[in-house]
Amino acid sequence: MKRFLGLVATVFILALPAPLSVPGAEAQETFLWEDLVVITKAGGRHPFRVEIADTPSKRAQGLQGRESLSPGAGMLFDFKSPQPVFFWMKNSPVPLDMIFIGANGRIINIARQTTPLSLAAIASAEPARAVLEILGGQAGRLGIVKGDRVEHRIFE
Repeated sequence: MKRFLGLVATVFILALPAPLSVPGAEAQETFLWEDLVVITKAGGRHPFRVEIADTPSKRAQGLQGRESLSPGAGMLFDFKSPQPVFFWMKNSPVPLDMIFIGANGRIINIARQTTPLSLAAIASAEPARAVLEILGGQAGRLGIVKGDRVEHRIFE
């Protein structure tokens, strides 16, 4: 009987969930990189190499804590289905352009040159399937505007 109870206690302990974090250390997600292209109404094609934030924990981590972002790089937040979305710049020291994208791949609205470290809410103008974050000012320099199209596998 003692052996049986010891086995049950061992199984119970092994079934407990692992701690979500170690005190003093933050868990960092690993992001996959994929290619994406923004096609402007003026005929421009602008390729980006983006990290994919497609889980709640990856979307929560986002670009927080990044000290820099290369032109041509970014992060694509995939919400799987259209929904109202809100972002903030907490713990993000680099200004970003946030490009809100509908399920059809069309740009809904753009929050340009967001304020680093701000807690102000930045919202989609209508339900968004995804949000592309790129270096602040880059959307303007490339002529990316509302109505332009984003080519990526999630919009096919």
